[in-house]
Amino acid sequence: MSRRRGAARPTRQRGLPNPRFTGLGAGLFATATMLFCAYADQLLFDGAQAVYGAMFLPVSAVTALWVRPADLVTAPISVPIAFAVGALPIAGGAGGFGGHAMALVTTLAVHAGWLYGGTLVAGLIATVRKVQDMGRRQRAREAAATRAAVAAFRASRPS
Repeated sequence: MSRRRGAARPTRQRGLPNPRFTGLGAGLFATATMLFCAYADQLLFDGAQAVYGAMFLPVSAVTALWVRPADLVTAPISVPIAFAVGALPIAGGAGGFGGHAMALVTTLAVHAGWLYGGTLVAGLIATVRKVQDMGRRQRAREAAATRAAVAAFRASRPS
């Protein structure tokens, strides 16, 4: 394979990773990360629910940034589920299943602000990404139509 002299080599920029999760993968990522955050919060901060809520916001943003464009709608749906699943270890509760369920419901009710905030962050990021993707596709269609019109015009001209 020969390389042309002076051809630009693609450079890899250092920075944040750019993974592209499917909808299911984004949900699993968010859930696993929130479970990890909950256990870390339990270990380091004795289950401080405000710390858990504050950790939810960047997880929501990263989930919305890393989901692939075809599955953008899943980001604002999967992050509240991840919040609820991750809240299980820090919710507390005693007395069997009923006590744990009531503690989880109470945790979700008391920290609804964090839950809504993270969902809003994921929704806004997904919406902006979707609008950008739609604009990019529209510009590509317009460029293709322009190229086709120019080619048709050139073909119709007498040589």
